[in-house]
Amino acid sequence: MASTSKIPLQSRNLPWVEKYRPQTLDDLISHKDILGTIQKFISEDRLPHLLFYGPPGTGKTSTILACAKQLYKDKEFNAMVLELNASDDRGIDVVRGPVLSFASTRTIFKKGFKLVILDEADAMTRDAQNALRRVIEKYTENTRFCLICNYLSKIIPALQSRCTRFRFGPLSHDQMIPRLEHVIRQESIDVSPDGMKAIVTLSSGDMRRSLNILQSTSMAYGKVTEDNVYTCTGHPLRSDIANILEWVLNKDFSTAYKQTLQLKTLKGLALHDILTEIHLVIHRVDFPPAIRMGLLIKLADIEYRLASGTSEKIQLSSMVAAFQAVRDIVVNEAA
Repeated sequence: MASTSKIPLQSRNLPWVEKYRPQTLDDLISHKDILGTIQKFISEDRLPHLLFYGPPGTGKTSTILACAKQLYKDKEFNAMVLELNASDDRGIDVVRGPVLSFASTRTIFKKGFKLVILDEADAMTRDAQNALRRVIEKYTENTRFCLICNYLSKIIPALQSRCTRFRFGPLSHDQMIPRLEHVIRQESIDVSPDGMKAIVTLSSGDMRRSLNILQSTSMAYGKVTEDNVYTCTGHPLRSDIANILEWVLNKDFSTAYKQTLQLKTLKGLALHDILTEIHLVIHRVDFPPAIRMGLLIKLADIEYRLASGTSEKIQLSSMVAAFQAVRDIVVNEAA
């Protein structure tokens, strides 16, 4: 990766996600098997149509842009590469307009093929995907297509069968930490070990999210610690979750509800985030298996109801009631 001294002035105020985006295939930190295969395709000049899918922030767009930079020189890049974000342009008109006209025209002075990159292709309408199928077939001789999406199921089978598919899985902690450490060195940030661990845990294998959390926390607080990371992202602290569990399992219903609601309001926490963290803790609490399963089913119902747009206060009381019911069963069985 380029050092700060080599970064042009205008890029120094860029978001770190763009400032530190990998420029070559060698800069990419994960999915070495996929990169090796694509490198072989490029070196043998036999690049097929590609379909990259997987969760956000796993390097799909960075991979194809690095490929394009390797295939084409800077001068010819704009003439040979068409990059469209299908979230903005998702209708059939785009396939019949810019995509068709770009794919159908040949370049006079340049041998080889053009490259069309359709990012977020799972947002394209069904009609647009069906129209694209014909365009891909007709202009394979001088154009290669790369479709990028999060959900493979939203790409029609006819398009899937015309492309070589690669799945980009979430990044492991071991892959993310060296990259984060590189950015920390370049930006001279003060990061504590528990702060680093919190960033990696909260980002769940999404490199883009981890860099955004790192940048926002360092700008807001100066020092990146675990508490600062959780506060900046609006995520409940471990101590908050421990307090909530203590209240719902040991206090009476009214007290537990009031104290949890006060904490939630004071810190601006979302009930969904509280549920997610509590769910992880439940697996570590020593409940009898049948009781644990019943409790997890109740929490799953509450989460589903929250997603439907119901009242957070009512669902919070439902969560407290679920824990109190479990506590009463455990006490009665022990008696």
